[in-house]
Amino acid sequence: MTDHTQKANVAETMRDVMRDLNQHQLIDTLPEHDLTTPHLIDLPIGRNIHDLTEKHREAMEFLKPLRRKGTAHLTDLQSLIDWSNRFSGQNSALFADSNMSAPRLTCIADYHEAGPADVKVQWGEPTARHCHHRAVYAFPLSDEWKIWQGVAKEALEKDDLGEFIEANAKDILDPTPAIIAGKESDKNHDWENRLIMQAQQIEGRFGQLGELLQMSRQFAVHETSNLTVISNRDTGEGQIQFVNEHKAPDGSPLRIPNLLIIAIPVFQGGALYRMAVRFRYRKSGGAVRFIIKPYNPEKSFRAAFDEATEQARSETKLPIFFGTPEN
Repeated sequence: MTDHTQKANVAETMRDVMRDLNQHQLIDTLPEHDLTTPHLIDLPIGRNIHDLTEKHREAMEFLKPLRRKGTAHLTDLQSLIDWSNRFSGQNSALFADSNMSAPRLTCIADYHEAGPADVKVQWGEPTARHCHHRAVYAFPLSDEWKIWQGVAKEALEKDDLGEFIEANAKDILDPTPAIIAGKESDKNHDWENRLIMQAQQIEGRFGQLGELLQMSRQFAVHETSNLTVISNRDTGEGQIQFVNEHKAPDGSPLRIPNLLIIAIPVFQGGALYRMAVRFRYRKSGGAVRFIIKPYNPEKSFRAAFDEATEQARSETKLPIFFGTPEN
């Protein structure tokens, strides 16, 4: 064999080796899949396998998004309604979360279709959707609501009480003659009858703003103790106890209002809701502390929340579910 022939054989061998090394096979997708599914290149043994899925998706997304996705955070209810009407379809839905500390309303434009899931389908459940296109409206609690809910967390001294009443006097309403009379009637407004009923339930008396301000400036409590002896003739047992009474400085029985009426919005910029506020004092030694706490605020919150969600339901024509959507 000549040197020329040997060189030719070596060249052909190298050619064949390089050709085999460069050989690859594209593993195509199934007919019912599109280009968003994985594309693999099958290379000879000893070489890497490359997944081109992300490259294909990036190329497609560069020209046009594959689907709508993202969450819009809106700052008023009407914006959520308008957003819903712009993007909603026949399967869109609203979710209302009535958490008093963080209420919110969510619209999912691409929500799942109605009906049971079809578990027999091999490639994707036909009624399932991604639920990636959303809008959220976080109800902003009003400053007044936060103030009156916050004051319930601590007992106030007399001077602090006066400052609080003066600072928030705009929220306090004087009781109407019907409320002072304390009798429910068909001639009263519904809110008057509601407050009268609440006062009866807790044996309350509504105070006026001027009365509260005067009391916060001049309030003083004198405590008297009376010795009382109780005996049981049948058993011969006896009890000795002290009965404490709080009196005004002039010695008369102390009688103070234990209820206030306030009118505040639950949500920022919303309608005013009339609420009863319990007003109590506690005497410990020579110190007096005042406790101010809204009575049954959940009822006013629920009324405001239901009004807002009903508006959303009415103006979007979408079903509404109370709770939180799937993550």
